[in-house]
Amino acid sequence: MPSSFSNIISRSKSVFSKFGGKKATEDVGLGASCFKRGNQYLFGRQGHPIAEKLAIAQFQKSASLGYHAAEAVLGFCYEFGMGVETDFVRSEEYYLQAAKHGEGLAMARLAFLRKYGRPNVKIDRAEAEEWTERIKHQPAAIQWIMDAASLDHHAAAQYALGVCYHDGISVEKDEMTAFRWYKASADQGNPRGQGILGYCYGEGFGVTKDEIEAMRWYRLAAKQGETVAIYNIGYCYEDGIGVEKNPTEAVKWYALSAEQGNAFAQNSLGYCYEDGIGITQDLMKATYWYKLSAEQGYPWAECNLGYCYQNGIGMPKDDTLGAFYYRKAALQGHARAQHNLGFCCQNGIGVTKDEKEAVKWYKRSAERGNIFAYHSLGYCYQNGIGVEVNEQEAVFWYFLSAEENHAPGQLSLGYCYRNGIGVPKNEKEAVKWFKRSAEHGNALAQNSLGFCFEEGIGIDKDTTRAVYWYHKSAKQNNPWAQCNLGFCYANGIGVEKDNVKAVVWYRRAAAQNHARALDKLALHTQEGLGVEKDPVAAFELFKQAAESDHLSAQFHLANCFEKGLGCPLDLTLATRWFERAALAGCRNSHERLRLLIVRECLLSPGISTEEDLIYGGLIIGHSAPAA
Repeated sequence: MPSSFSNIISRSKSVFSKFGGKKATEDVGLGASCFKRGNQYLFGRQGHPIAEKLAIAQFQKSASLGYHAAEAVLGFCYEFGMGVETDFVRSEEYYLQAAKHGEGLAMARLAFLRKYGRPNVKIDRAEAEEWTERIKHQPAAIQWIMDAASLDHHAAAQYALGVCYHDGISVEKDEMTAFRWYKASADQGNPRGQGILGYCYGEGFGVTKDEIEAMRWYRLAAKQGETVAIYNIGYCYEDGIGVEKNPTEAVKWYALSAEQGNAFAQNSLGYCYEDGIGITQDLMKATYWYKLSAEQGYPWAECNLGYCYQNGIGMPKDDTLGAFYYRKAALQGHARAQHNLGFCCQNGIGVTKDEKEAVKWYKRSAERGNIFAYHSLGYCYQNGIGVEVNEQEAVFWYFLSAEENHAPGQLSLGYCYRNGIGVPKNEKEAVKWFKRSAEHGNALAQNSLGFCFEEGIGIDKDTTRAVYWYHKSAKQNNPWAQCNLGFCYANGIGVEKDNVKAVVWYRRAAAQNHARALDKLALHTQEGLGVEKDPVAAFELFKQAAESDHLSAQFHLANCFEKGLGCPLDLTLATRWFERAALAGCRNSHERLRLLIVRECLLSPGISTEEDLIYGGLIIGHSAPAA
């Protein structure tokens, strides 16, 4: 009995499977038939009239029967407004559903949408790369697009096929072939074809560069409401590409595109508001547009928004949100965000400090050619931050950065040559890199080059040139250069001696708490050189510099206490400051301390000679005679 029951159940399952399988096969067959008919109506094949709405009905029926190729084509129709109103959100939904079942057309278009976005379709460049990889070197995956473009001469398909050759989706990248398909689409009046053709002419992509022609195509596309073309017109006005540069006109076009939801334009409009380009600066509006763009996943906007949060631009400062947005952009492969996230990890800004994690992000950024990351990696290898110290590796990264005309990289490479870090010491080579960095406006390099000219390090001594470079650096508010320039004026080095000008530059550096400048300014104030004599003010300046561990200032402060210059006489404090400076290597302080102790102790009962002081251990720097 149990056995018979089991057989009945088994036969029932078999019959169910048989008829279920038959039903599924019939549905697939009907779905394929509807799909074929839909293509006939869409393109007017095999004598059928072009009837896009009838095509949509057939594709929808096919999709409802589980025919996934129809879902992919419905996505295409909604993306390009074929038989339906353009709807990027519906398009994305169909593409995703079809892509889950391996439809190449859907994956090809998702690779595009995730890379470039469309209003209300989120950009995710990491995902774009994944879709591209899944159909890499598989031309059959985009056969539907190829047939529609070449056999049916359909403008939207021609544009889409151009994109495949442009970005290497399913086929090898080929600029000339991409251009040919873009041109075919544009010549039929397709707005997206016209817009991308403008890009080709503007960039010289697959065709001779022609900026005037680029603007012509952009305008044709913009007249049809193509938001990317509208954005590109703004870009051309901002940079003067094919038109006279006009920032105000650029903002007008950016705003027009941004208000229609274009993420690129929203970011650019934010940038214009942030820097006051073509419009009154408004930091709150800048962050408003950055946020809208970032919400659509545009990595540049995410990076910019992170920067605004990190620096309190247009919003309250928030290091955590700054690092959050850097990470979002970094995960999409945005090189600058990767570097900035590395910097956050290195210094514990908005994230837990993790130097190894910092190096990881610097390396990712460097792999994408970011020159800031080259320099940061060099610094990490030089100083053992997140990696073992490796001076040769540091020089390698500094050199890469320097060769790309990154001024900080050139400066760091110059320091390596000057000090023999990772390379043989070579002062002439150091000067070469200091000069390149200085000519790019780096204030630290300008000061270093000035010092080389002043001292004749790696170059013929030339105090006039020294002053020239000190002045360049000082005008950028570099306190070392300001102090050096003050010293030149105070001593007539490369310029006519002028204590008034010396004081001016010392004051500028002192305002930045530069210890050497504070000490020099104090000396001038104490003696009344270029400024009214004021011992009290001088004493306060000496004290400020001495507390910053400046040896010369410690000596001068001790002198003030010993002699009551600008302060009450206090030999205990004088002794303390002379001793502090002496222990740090100041010979003058050592001698003054010795004399001060001798003078004071000779007045003490029971001590009458220096020999007594030596045996008593009260004079530093001497040893008692051997027994």
